[in-house]
Amino acid sequence: MTDITIGGVTVAPGTDRRIELPIARLITQTMLSLPVRVINGSQDGPHLWLSAAIHGDELNGVEIIRQVLAKIKAKKMRGALLAVPIVNVFGFLEQSRYLPDRRDLNRSFPGSVRGSLAARLAHLFMKEIVSHSSHGIDLHTASHHRTNFPQIRANLDDPETYRCARAFGAPLMIHATTRDGSLRQAAAQKGISVLLYEAGEAQRFDAEAIQQGVAGILQVMVRLGMLEEKGYASPPKDSIEIRETKWVRSPRSGILHRQVGLGQSIKKRQELGYIVDATGDRNVKVQSPTRGIVIGCTQNPLVNQGDGIVHLGVTDLQL
Repeated sequence: MTDITIGGVTVAPGTDRRIELPIARLITQTMLSLPVRVINGSQDGPHLWLSAAIHGDELNGVEIIRQVLAKIKAKKMRGALLAVPIVNVFGFLEQSRYLPDRRDLNRSFPGSVRGSLAARLAHLFMKEIVSHSSHGIDLHTASHHRTNFPQIRANLDDPETYRCARAFGAPLMIHATTRDGSLRQAAAQKGISVLLYEAGEAQRFDAEAIQQGVAGILQVMVRLGMLEEKGYASPPKDSIEIRETKWVRSPRSGILHRQVGLGQSIKKRQELGYIVDATGDRNVKVQSPTRGIVIGCTQNPLVNQGDGIVHLGVTDLQL
């Protein structure tokens, strides 16, 4: 059993602390801080971080972490849980995806102590959270005007990450390479297994996505030996594994009438919807170029030529 020290605050085994990590001062000189909840178990084990709202308008993960924390007791847990429900505090307050400098925090890792605001926040998160962790789960939704079917994105070629992805039990698990500057890439370079959970849309709660996220995290904690299975998690469901994804893009500008929904199985050349003019004198069908499963789609019926309208997970399996 070991102490955990974050931001100069020591959390003893079997205890639970909230820590405020200073980030920067607002223009009013009010200090803005990063809220962290550390639950240090009564026995040694893995250290798992949970993070949400790296994009400040993605709210499902905030509620997922809140519900997970309500179920965990330090004296009944092995290892440690480091929960950061709101990483991009600036964006969260402004209901914006970005930081005040318009930078995307999830393209700013591992950050720099002397860089931009985004770089400094990324550096703080790496230093105080990632460096204390053996595993991580980062929670996201689709970007504005889009929605995603519940899915895990991860490096499925890494055995430990694959084990955790299967334990999570989302309907889909997608093999995804890391993007430059992302938290997942920066953590993976330190040998940390990271899952990225995508579900729902920005600025909205999705009850099903939240429920699956809570269950998935608890199932991963059981698989890691942090929690006893009884009372915390049901056996994980089988996930469909996807190795390739493809956006179907609008062939012309107009008003989209989408005819397929999230999680739906799609046949090659199946009609996904049609695009019309407001005056009704043109009607263009949109067909799928492949078999697959709808893993995401636009919510906005107004589309420009080339806009992504339906995101497919390419597979021969059907739900």
